[in-house]
Amino acid sequence: METITAYHVVTDRPMTVGQHIIFDESHHSGVYSRVMALADTAEDVYAHPDQYPLPLEHHLDVALRELAMEEVRREKYPQYPSRMACLYVSRELEESRRWGEFFARIGRPTYAIVELKITGRVFVGNACNCFDGTPDKEANLAKADHYWQNLPNEDNEYIWEMLADGDIEVVRVVEEINANLA
Repeated sequence: METITAYHVVTDRPMTVGQHIIFDESHHSGVYSRVMALADTAEDVYAHPDQYPLPLEHHLDVALRELAMEEVRREKYPQYPSRMACLYVSRELEESRRWGEFFARIGRPTYAIVELKITGRVFVGNACNCFDGTPDKEANLAKADHYWQNLPNEDNEYIWEMLADGDIEVVRVVEEINANLA
């Protein structure tokens, strides 16, 4: 485990200085809950693909992707954090500002950018290698392996995302955004 400083765009609910967030095999993110709620449906998609016309409902294609990502990670890349038990962070403040602008622009509740002290594992991957899940499990697994290997994509585009797990402490609020709050 290493200790690093990173930045996080706070969305959905506020964070406070001194707050600790733990992500590990027993402590999952909201992604885990949303994906696991559709795990049985995902298995049914693979068993009966003809019953699920394309395009798939958004949350279902995300569940198919994330289940494939987790299966490949556990099998081949267990040294990396799970996408369903991590916090998405940026190593550079300027990069987190771009994410914050993006989230605010698409209407997501966006509170602030915080500085974090992370004691855990990290993986820096190309978000452009994420994919829409399909009824073809083997294709999903191949695309997941492509993601974890950090291979170039056909458009040669890169948007870096850093996954972090372990003990994550909020050190300071760098700047307030306060966009799209109810």
